[in-house]
Amino acid sequence: MSFGGQPPAAQPSDPVYGQPPRPLRPQSGGTRSLSSGPFPTLLAGPTAYAPPTPAAPAPAPAMPALPMPARRGRSASVWAFGALGFAMLALIAYFALFLGAGASIVGLVLALVPLAIVLTGVRLIDRWEPEPKSLMIFALAWGAVAAVGITLLVDLALTLAVGLRTEFFSAVIQAPVIEEIAKGLGVLLVFVIGRRAFDGPVDGVVYGALVGAGFAFTENIQYFGTSLIDGGAGQLTLTFVLRGLVSPFAHAMFTALTGFAIGLAARRGATTATALGSGALGLLGAIALHAYWNGSSLLGDFLALYVSTQVPLFIGFIVAILALRREEARLTRVRLGDYAAAGWFTPQEVEMLATPGGRRTGLQWASGLRGDRRDVMQQFIRDAAALAAVRQRAITGRDPLAAADEHALLMRTRDARARLLAY
Repeated sequence: MSFGGQPPAAQPSDPVYGQPPRPLRPQSGGTRSLSSGPFPTLLAGPTAYAPPTPAAPAPAPAMPALPMPARRGRSASVWAFGALGFAMLALIAYFALFLGAGASIVGLVLALVPLAIVLTGVRLIDRWEPEPKSLMIFALAWGAVAAVGITLLVDLALTLAVGLRTEFFSAVIQAPVIEEIAKGLGVLLVFVIGRRAFDGPVDGVVYGALVGAGFAFTENIQYFGTSLIDGGAGQLTLTFVLRGLVSPFAHAMFTALTGFAIGLAARRGATTATALGSGALGLLGAIALHAYWNGSSLLGDFLALYVSTQVPLFIGFIVAILALRREEARLTRVRLGDYAAAGWFTPQEVEMLATPGGRRTGLQWASGLRGDRRDVMQQFIRDAAALAAVRQRAITGRDPLAAADEHALLMRTRDARARLLAY
């Protein structure tokens, strides 16, 4: 595909029109490798799985409504949101009883600031192959409602059983263990109910960060409201700076470790039991990081510890995210290269769809077409990224609906190409 001037005419080998493709199915005998040399990482191994052969070109028929990938295993049930809704009513009553309406509203408004900061960061991480909206909302709601509710109930039970605990015990032992278990359970639930959308470490980081962001949002309401009641505007300002501006990503970063571990298992086609075991290892890391973070505010000079350790930890987290994004882009390129070898895409299209620079160039080219077709190009890019993820799931054998999704996405990418090249 040319990115400047007039678009080229469709070649006879372009699979723009024709019969629907045959569904993907393993070949019998032998291994087909479409790249030179061994695969560079463990995330993408060789496979005997081959994409379908494109249909022969034919005159354009009247296009029916485009198929959509199956929603089953890629969305949260309305019943799950209903249960969270009842829990949210209990939390609202809790805040109204212990903080009062005025302090709760002030805390709510201020808590939106760090939430917006974290959600902006999550959106940047999730841009390559976006996750289903319902699962993202469920992850956020679990953290804000269920995880907070579990933490409060356990705290109440410990208070009744043990009585008063020291500040060190509450901050460095109880809070990290109970909170990270409650949040990690939410990430595991996302994997269970949305397994067909949970494709790898980047997805795990996204869902973990969303659960952590939701938890921090509700927790901040309580902290901000309590600070206003106990110390007025001065103490509220200090608490807001420390929690809302200095460390808004703390909870998101902790739980992202659990999500990362579950995502590694998901990439290898893990069962729920395997994902639970892998997630437990990530949970230990999340608890340790959370305990250290809380302990730094109680032991020694907080500012010195923040600058010397917490800031480097956050920078390391960003570097790790960038590395994961690069790996995700590489894997997308490899999987779309399989389809290019079978004739579904040209090498130039793979470059455009599977590299950041290619995507920018493609969007710029589409903006110069008649009627500004950037929205078509954006859909082309999204469907191609989803197609690459479907093929990876089919390779690992963990998606029984892969063939149906592949057919739908091939039809959608074919339609997008036709609309981009239409005069």
